[in-house]
Amino acid sequence: MSFCTWLLVHLLVCPAVAQRFSRALYPSAYKIKRGKYSPLDPTFQRSQKDVDLLFEILLAGTQIEGGDGRLLVPDEELASLKQVKKLEVICEDVLPKTLSEVRRLVAQLSQRGAPQRGAPLRWDDYQSTVLTLVYISQTAARLDSEPSQQAWGDVLIQLFNALHKDLTVD
Repeated sequence: MSFCTWLLVHLLVCPAVAQRFSRALYPSAYKIKRGKYSPLDPTFQRSQKDVDLLFEILLAGTQIEGGDGRLLVPDEELASLKQVKKLEVICEDVLPKTLSEVRRLVAQLSQRGAPQRGAPLRWDDYQSTVLTLVYISQTAARLDSEPSQQAWGDVLIQLFNALHKDLTVD
């Protein structure tokens, strides 16, 4: 590849990549993790088979645990699947785990939902938002403190409403 071709490709691709990453709802999905050489692909579902697998995983009683987002799949056969390993990485490294991170996500989604705002959510953002809803509901159910449950419950409703608004066609 000649230097001019390389320079042209570099000038065209780099700003587009930087712009995509700067506007990401889940910025941690685009950070290079320790021990890895490239950003992870935050998309788990690429086909109907993947959608069915996610439903089966969640139906099996899977939990997204605590502050680190560890995925606990009680079915050993399901847990051994290659796709489940990818889902583990998404849950541990991509999903917001604190109330403030989730509130930031809700604020970004709410801004997107305002009239005359951009296109609907990208597929990977939609998928991560649904997984975030699962994480929040499981977190709220595990909490003992009424104020904490209320705070997580409120942010769950806000996130659901923002997602619903994104899906609603006027």
